Order: sequence, then C-alpha cells, then structure tokens
Amino acid sequence: MGEVFAAFLRLGLTSFGGPVAHLGYFHAEFVARRRWLSEAAYADLVALGQFLPGPASSQVGFALGYLRAGLPGALAAWLGFTLPSALLMIAAAYGVAALTPGTGWLLGLKVAACAVVAQAVGQMARRLCPDLARILLALAAAALALLIPLAIGPVAVIALGLIVGAMAFPAANGVDPTAAEALPTPGPVLSTACLVAFFALLAGLPLLALTGQPALVLADAFYRAGALVFGGGHVVLPLLEAGTVGHGSVTPGTFLAGYGAAQALPGPLFSFAAYLGTLAGPGWLAGLGCLILLFLPAGLLVLGALPHWQRWRSLPRARGALAGANAAVVGLLLAALIHPVGTAALTSWPAVALTLAALAALTLGKCPPWAVVALCALAGGLGLLA
Repeated sequence: MGEVFAAFLRLGLTSFGGPVAHLGYFHAEFVARRRWLSEAAYADLVALGQFLPGPASSQVGFALGYLRAGLPGALAAWLGFTLPSALLMIAAAYGVAALTPGTGWLLGLKVAACAVVAQAVGQMARRLCPDLARILLALAAAALALLIPLAIGPVAVIALGLIVGAMAFPAANGVDPTAAEALPTPGPVLSTACLVAFFALLAGLPLLALTGQPALVLADAFYRAGALVFGGGHVVLPLLEAGTVGHGSVTPGTFLAGYGAAQALPGPLFSFAAYLGTLAGPGWLAGLGCLILLFLPAGLLVLGALPHWQRWRSLPRARGALAGANAAVVGLLLAALIHPVGTAALTSWPAVALTLAALAALTLGKCPPWAVVALCALAGGLGLLA
C-alpha cells in the first residue's frame, strides 16, 4: 500500500496534460519501468476505463492500485494521484472567493477555459464522431442540451446517446473483443455489493435531494455527475455546471475561473470538484466531500465491473451504446462551449482575440495548457481584456 501511494503521489505532483497524457505516464511507470503488469493487461484496463462512465485515467489508476495491493492499494492509488491537485483547488477556491467578480485575473481564467474547451471539442469530435451519423447525433445532442438548460438536460442527452447507439451502431467503436490475459478481480460478494451501492445511490440521492436540504442537493449533483459522465475530463463541465450554477450555489464567473485554473494543475481534472464544493458548501470539508462523491461512482463501477469485463466487452450492443454515448457527449460539450463558457468569456473584442490566440497556441503551437492558463490570467491581470 505504501509503495502504491508513493508511486501515485509522484505522478499526482507531475502528471500534467489531461487524461490521455495520464495514461501515458501510467504506462511508462507501471508497465515499462516497474513491470506491475503486461502490455496486454494494461490495454485491457484502459479499455475498461473508456467503457465505463467516469474519469478514465483515475479508473485505470484505481484498478492498478487494486491489482497491486487489493482494496487498500486502490484507495492509496486514488488518494496519491488526486490529493495534490485537490488541495490546490481548495486553495484556489479561497483565493477566488476573496476577489471581486470583475477582477482581471478572473476574466483571463474564463478566456483560458473557453480555449481549452474549444480544443477538447475539436479533439473529441475527430475521435468520437468519425462518420455522418455520429456527427448528426452530436449536433442533435447539442441542440437538446441548449433547449433543456436544467439539471435533467445532460442526463437526457446521455440517455439519448445510449439508446440511439445501441440501436444504430451495434458494432461501432468497439473494444477489441478478443480476450486478454486474466486479471486478479474482486470476489463476487465485493463486486455485487459495489454494483448494488452504485445503483442504490444513483436512485436514492435524487429522492433525498427532493427535501431541498442544500447538502443533499449538492451530494446528488456531484454523485450523479460522476455516475453519468461518459468520456471523463472536460465532459464533466456541463454536468457540474448544471448541479452548481444551475442551483445558484456557485456563480457562473467563479465556476469558469476555477475551471480555467484547473487546467494549470497536474493530476485529474475531476479535482475541480474540490473547488466547487469549497465554494458551495461552503468550506474545505464540503470540498473534500464533493470530491469523494464525484469519484465514488468510478471506484464502485471498477470494482463491480472487473469480474465481468471479459464478457461485457464483446457484446455488440454494449459497444454500440458506448459509441452513441460518446457522440452525445461531444454534443454536450459543444453546448457547454456555447453556453455558459462562450457567453461568459467572450464579452469583448480583446477577449475574443485572446481566446483565438490561446486556442492557436494549444492546437498549432502545442503549448501546454498550464502555460496558456498562466498567460491568459496575466493578460487579464494587466487589464488587457477591459
């Protein structure tokens, strides 16, 4: 357990670049250098992380920790990889709360968030919408998300993608159905208990939230976001926006400022939950609670799915549903780019110009996101966006 925690803590302090880069860091550290598992076994874990809802890189890390040291190892892997960025995001929440809404630094962070989300939309569209049918599904999903600007909107979009994908893409975007080597998996009691807990919380928290108690409403929003976000990373943006800004617990400006700041940090982007919880709670304990609730579905699903993965991965309709969900989340992210990201960031011609420059730096100049975030914040702080 100590070995797992130390290894993932180092990666949590140094792994910049987002989920795809994280998977590369994991491969270099645990397959090539430490030889904890083979290439085939690692590829199977990556496929599992992409198949399940939730943050793919964190799910792979959770599974790696489990394979090495059982359930304590899984928890140690998550804690080591997530804690550095979570603590920084909590500190950022206290800093942002002390600033006035029109502060130039906040305007710069909004611009950075807009550029990063625009880049993510382009990258995901190329990878997940390779044909006309999935492009049309993504556009329909974007329109639906904009027409239903409520907490139920993202859920409806993902449900649409799952249903259409299962019916129309029975073999599309599939995971290689050939069996990989057997991996150590949780026993039937633990696996079943995790799946039961996952669905019980998914069904029960919305009912408890009907009481109107702020803590229960917040818990439902974060757990549901973690349970329904296919694609991980940036796709969680509209789900968290609906659950926090949509309920009035966080302002649109501070939401986007924190999202922009998160791009400059190592570790998982889902640590953004610690920032939002600290502001909405309020306080750092609420931040840690929201962080745990956002990651909890991913951990439950990994432990519940590992024993069944070899069978599930070869079902054509399951792979089709994944293809449809992936196309739908591209549309969901496109809708978020339009509103609230674009409407909050593109408030002046200098802001538009800086957004285009930041996007060019990310896509053409291959600049790291943290550098782009720092430069945008600096430009805002110098008053260049007024």
